[in-house]
Amino acid sequence: MIVDAENRVRLLQSCKGGRALLLGRQVHLALLKSGLVSSLYWGNCLLQMYGRCGDDDHTDAHRLFEEMPLRNCFSWNSLIDANLKSGRTEVSVDLFDRMPQKNSFSWNSVIAGLTKNGDMTIARRVFEEMPIKEAVACNCMMHGYVRSGCPREALRLYKDSYVLATALCACAHQLAYNSGRQIHAHILVGKVEFDSALGSALVDMYGKCGDLDHALSALKAMPEPDEFSLSSLLGRLFFHMSDNPSVILWNSLLTAYVSNGRGVEALELFRMMVRDGVAGDSSSLTTVLSACASLGNIQGGRLIHSRAFRAGHLEDVAVGTALVDLYSKNGSFDDACRVFDEVKHHDTILLNSMITAYSNCGRVQEARKLFDTMPSRSLISWNSMLVGYSKNGFAADSLELFSEMHSRGLKPDRVAFASAVSACLRSATTLGLQSDEIISTSLVDLYCKCGNVREGRILFESIAKSDEALWNSMLMGYAANGCGSEVLKLFESMREANACPNEVTFVAVLSGCCHCGLVDEGRRLFHAMQKDFKIVPTSEHYSCVVDLLVRAGRLGEAWSSSTRCPSRPMPVCCRELMALDPRQPGVYVQLSTIFAGRGMWESSVHVRRQLQKRQINKNPGCSWLDY
Repeated sequence: MIVDAENRVRLLQSCKGGRALLLGRQVHLALLKSGLVSSLYWGNCLLQMYGRCGDDDHTDAHRLFEEMPLRNCFSWNSLIDANLKSGRTEVSVDLFDRMPQKNSFSWNSVIAGLTKNGDMTIARRVFEEMPIKEAVACNCMMHGYVRSGCPREALRLYKDSYVLATALCACAHQLAYNSGRQIHAHILVGKVEFDSALGSALVDMYGKCGDLDHALSALKAMPEPDEFSLSSLLGRLFFHMSDNPSVILWNSLLTAYVSNGRGVEALELFRMMVRDGVAGDSSSLTTVLSACASLGNIQGGRLIHSRAFRAGHLEDVAVGTALVDLYSKNGSFDDACRVFDEVKHHDTILLNSMITAYSNCGRVQEARKLFDTMPSRSLISWNSMLVGYSKNGFAADSLELFSEMHSRGLKPDRVAFASAVSACLRSATTLGLQSDEIISTSLVDLYCKCGNVREGRILFESIAKSDEALWNSMLMGYAANGCGSEVLKLFESMREANACPNEVTFVAVLSGCCHCGLVDEGRRLFHAMQKDFKIVPTSEHYSCVVDLLVRAGRLGEAWSSSTRCPSRPMPVCCRELMALDPRQPGVYVQLSTIFAGRGMWESSVHVRRQLQKRQINKNPGCSWLDY
């Protein structure tokens, strides 16, 4: 019935209201049969549809969300928004609290939804937790208090330093100097606490409005001037002292802003550049387009696109790549394709961006055609195609491409391995084996060995644990990636779940103590392993204890522990002691003395020879009285 991806998208977008739910479920079934339902893109499309068409409880949306193998901020925001519109405040807040990563849209939409529903207490709690209080959130809070009959709370909010800092940022953006000075006066009269956020906003506002004297005064009034304030003022002083800054100087400052994640300031600087009559070059346009892409400012990007067209810069491949990146990241795939067709010369970077753009909108076949026609492919090209297959549910194609990549002698990186692991997981899901503990344990182990501990933990949490194997796989994954505190927390969860630890469990736990430097805790667990769990320590356990003591500088205790091991792991002990500081002569001398004190003369002589062989000098001891 449904042939191509575009028709499916149109059908899902047309589903609005309860009557369209049946059609939406038919599309869902078609995607399920074609194996595309595990794709992040299609999962989000279905999630939006169920949010619009489902019942007030959004049962279908929640079920789909829990079954999605991959989720991003858009997934969480869609489900939260659907529940807020249905008045399900508690569910929305619970989802928001569970959200692993929150963007500005997440914070603003939750605060807006809570204030519309009249839940001002919860809205205030979320507002207080918001890391950067934006104008949207501030306005929502003030309007919410007024609608709830609490105008005093709205006025009290206006004395909040973060709210005032937001207002000052708006003044700086609009170059509203008089309004900014009025806010400054309000701060002084109201005796608002002058913290770093407020000070930075004042310095930035005065600097952008050209009042460098007041900017410097505000900087001096700050208890601890931060990097943002200093760099902002230095940038303004730089242009104040330069009569006619060249395009190269403008571009340098633009690049500095974007490289440090300050896209808003970069766009404001570009506006100043245009206002001063400086004709930017392709480098200027590429930089500000990158800022628009990272900020999600597609309207600003379109204005810069039209400027690039008028200036004749659209044929520049760097500008074309930046435009494709802007449109694809913000969902305007048709515009991305149009720009790609208009650029005459396609380099590898542009082709990689276009492969990603095609993959993001589910047009994997077109992405593969482009990949096959590339004259030369970088590692990023292969990764882009692998990620495209993996995200859209083409598990077999992803694994086949990974195998081809390996056969051509290319060395896969973490991205390639992570895509292959995701493909394995989708294959297991398609065959109904995702709940099989042996397969799940192997996948968790594979995720962790590829360095993707977060995905490994997500998979771990979704599986029922009948024995200690899966626990051990996750524990060893954390230990191998240096996540010591996570190892200990997971071990406590394992005990609470009444899972029985074994030898492998304690190897991971002792390794976690090593990474955290928890000497006493490590020794306690080592003794508990023998006393409470009746586990006989192996050389691996003793090696962990030796490593733990050596890292703490307890060399004598390290040696004493190693001698208790039945297999006497002498090489391991020596290696750990030497690794403390290979160029420190005291380590060699102390180790040699330990050997000699136990009558192990050959080992003592061997360590001394290593000291001479590596040309490490040991200065003889002396007394100040000799001088």
